[in-house]
Formats: sequence, C-alpha cells, structure tokens
Amino acid sequence: MLYFVRRFAFFVATLWAAVTLNFLIPRLQPGDPAEAIVSRLAGRNEAIDPAQVRAVRIMLGAPDGSLLEQYVQYLGAVARGDFGVSYSYFPYSVTHMIGQTLLWTVILVGVTQVISFVVGTLLGTWAAYRRNSRVDSIITLGSTFLGTLPFFWLALLLIYVFAITLRWFPERGGYGGGSTPGWSWLFVSDAIQHSVLPATALLITGPIGWIIGMRNNMVQSLGEDHARLALARGLPRRRIALTYGARLAILPNVTGFAIALGGILGGTVLVESVFNYPGMGRLLLEAVSNRDFPLMQAIFLFTTIGVLVANFLADVLYGVLDPRVRRAEST
Repeated sequence: MLYFVRRFAFFVATLWAAVTLNFLIPRLQPGDPAEAIVSRLAGRNEAIDPAQVRAVRIMLGAPDGSLLEQYVQYLGAVARGDFGVSYSYFPYSVTHMIGQTLLWTVILVGVTQVISFVVGTLLGTWAAYRRNSRVDSIITLGSTFLGTLPFFWLALLLIYVFAITLRWFPERGGYGGGSTPGWSWLFVSDAIQHSVLPATALLITGPIGWIIGMRNNMVQSLGEDHARLALARGLPRRRIALTYGARLAILPNVTGFAIALGGILGGTVLVESVFNYPGMGRLLLEAVSNRDFPLMQAIFLFTTIGVLVANFLADVLYGVLDPRVRRAEST
C-alpha cells in the first residue's frame, strides 16, 4: 500500500511542477504576440503603432499584472478548463482548436502506437526465443537498418511512390476538398484513405524500439538463475521463454508503452507536417511559429498530463506484475 501512496504523491508533485513550468516557459520566450500580429498587418518595413499593439493585446485577452498575479489567474483558469482565446485563430478559443484536431491525432497515432507495440513485442520475443539463429539475425539487423533511415526521407519516399507515381493514395491532408466532415461513410472512407501513408510511415519505424528492447530484455531474463533452474528441472524451452522470460522482459516495455500513449496528445509534429495532416502536431507547430502562447500552453499541458497519468498507471501496473517492486519500496 505504501508503494501506491508514494507513487501518487510523486504524481501530484510532478504535475504541479509541470503546470508551473508550463506557465513560465512561454513567458520567458522573446517577442510579443500582439506586436507580431500588428507587424504582419502593417507590413514588413512599416512602423508599429503602440496604440494598435495595446488594442490587439486587449482584444486577445493577454494577461496583465505581475507574474504572481498571472500565475494565480492561470491556475484558476486551468482548474476551470479555460485556456483562453487562440492568438493565431482568433476569435476561436483554444479548447475549440484542440477539439478540432485531437481526434485526428488520437486515431492516427494511437492506432499506430498500439500496432507497433504488439508487433514489436511479438517480433522481439520471437527473436529472443530463436536467438543466434537466422530468424534472430533477420529481425535484429532488419530493424536496425530501418532505424538508421531518416524518417522524413521515408515519408517523402512514400509520397513519391504511392501518391505521385502510382496515385494510389492522396498526397497530403486529412480528407478531400469535396468531403464534408461528419460520420458518413463517404467522409470516413476518404479520411482512411488519406491516413494510409502517414500511418505507414509511422509503422515502418514504430516497432523498432519495442523489438530491440524486448529482445535484449528477454535474452537477459533467460540467462538468469530462475530460467536455468527451470530448464534443469525439465520444463520445455517454449514454456520457460513465455512464462518466465517474456513476463519479466515485457515490464520495461509496458512502462515505455504507457509513456508513448500518454504522449499521443502532443501529436507527431514531423509526420503531420510532412503530410499536412490536421492533427495536434501540426497545430503545435503553427502555435510555436505564431507565438500563440495560450495554444502552446494548452497543448503542452495536455501532453504533460497525458504522460504523467500514463506513467502513474504504468507504475501501478508494474507493482502488480512484479511484487518485488512493492517489497523494495516498503523496506
């Protein structure tokens, strides 16, 4: 019980630190969003009118007062779920913009993460079970080779071959210009067709970390005393590999998978930028480019909370799967 209480206390303290840093970091960046907006409207070489800057700042609802007052207001707004108005998508609220992109990222990145974890764990288990064989060499060397390829190069190669040359799939975007967003089969099928290339790009490199991690952890686990004792007692090698080796080797992967799932909210900036996919990764890139502090803060906060919650659940699951962790915490 003490183990779970300590994990929860650590989660709360880390969450408070993350919220505080999320408040401070955007305010330490140089530049003023209101000045950037007035500069774009006035022209590159035109003088900026301070009255216009003040008017834009008031219109955007930019925070005013001391840093401590802003911090207290920020904590109250976060507790209410009020993240303000987006500077770059005025007059839409931050919540509205995140709601427009969240589902795209959750479906694309979430599905590919789950598939990558399952495929990578199974291939890593198979490679460890058949270690030093041809199967082990093919899986290990193949995944290592794919891991050396730049991701953006793979994405551009997929676009060139399957979108430009063969014209099997759309080149970019989340849906066609003639589709109306909704839950009709016409739109869903169009969205699936647009997501094939981004999902393929993620699935090519996604399982690599799970393969290498599972394979190395399982080889180490099968070399420990309990595995050799089970082999000396005459237990089948397959049972030893699955019951003893795989169960212990998968624990680090569970933690990594939980953190990866928690990071879904942040999107995948590179893949969504290359394919112009309407997810949170592209939204984050636009927010950073436009100094959209409220939108940046909300995306960072959602991402951080997702990772912390996933990490907390992984710690709880870790303690359930391996009782030795709880005993070590209690001593």
